Amino acid sequence: MKKKLFILSIVFLAGVVGIGLAHASGQYNYISAEDLNARLAAGSPMIIVDICPAEQYAKGHIKGAIETNAYPVKTEAEKARLAELLPKIQSSTEDIIIVCPRGGGGAKKTVDFYKSKGVEESRLLILEKGMDAWPYETEKK
Repeated sequence: MKKKLFILSIVFLAGVVGIGLAHASGQYNYISAEDLNARLAAGSPMIIVDICPAEQYAKGHIKGAIETNAYPVKTEAEKARLAELLPKIQSSTEDIIIVCPRGGGGAKKTVDFYKSKGVEESRLLILEKGMDAWPYETEKK
């Protein structure tokens, strides 16, 4: 009995430590292209923040996406372009979908920026694999 209790204790502690490490390492919320497309088709309210470079946005973007050209979100000027959307984001409760070229570093920096401004992490979703992998219809500028 003591052996079972010891093993269960170890398993429990490993789970707690794992959760703590996952949180500390900066987990991000993602949305698949399929789920986002279904939300778009259903007319679900959301704010789509497109951080792709101007050339990529012009070639094709998700309908309703707000162009920021903030990629790769490293300079103060790029962060200022994200900050312009803060009044709209902070005055709503809608999910914010972050679209970047590949769903990686730029999107994560965008999430980190908005979290630092008080936006709830649960509202911030990154499009998996980004715009480069978007298989659905796009609008052109």
